[in-house]
Amino acid sequence: MAEQDGELLDTPTEMRHLLRAVKTSLELAIMARAPNDLVNRLARVAGLLDAVGQLPIEEGPAREMTAEVLADAVSAVELWRVWERARTPLA
Repeated sequence: MAEQDGELLDTPTEMRHLLRAVKTSLELAIMARAPNDLVNRLARVAGLLDAVGQLPIEEGPAREMTAEVLADAVSAVELWRVWERARTPLA
């Protein structure tokens, strides 16, 4: 479990929800013909989240990289949202 602001989080659940958001962002980025570096980053993070999510995160290599993968995933989704907003015409 991860700890944030003194509060315990359910990391496997957090990872599943984030993986869903990353995959949706990836699909939308592909359809919107987003830059390759953005699409590749979303794809890489999706693969890492999926792989790490299959491993026990209480110990070992998965535990060591979980926080970094989660942070990278959040950052990648935010980059997608910024790119998408910049291309969306204002009504």
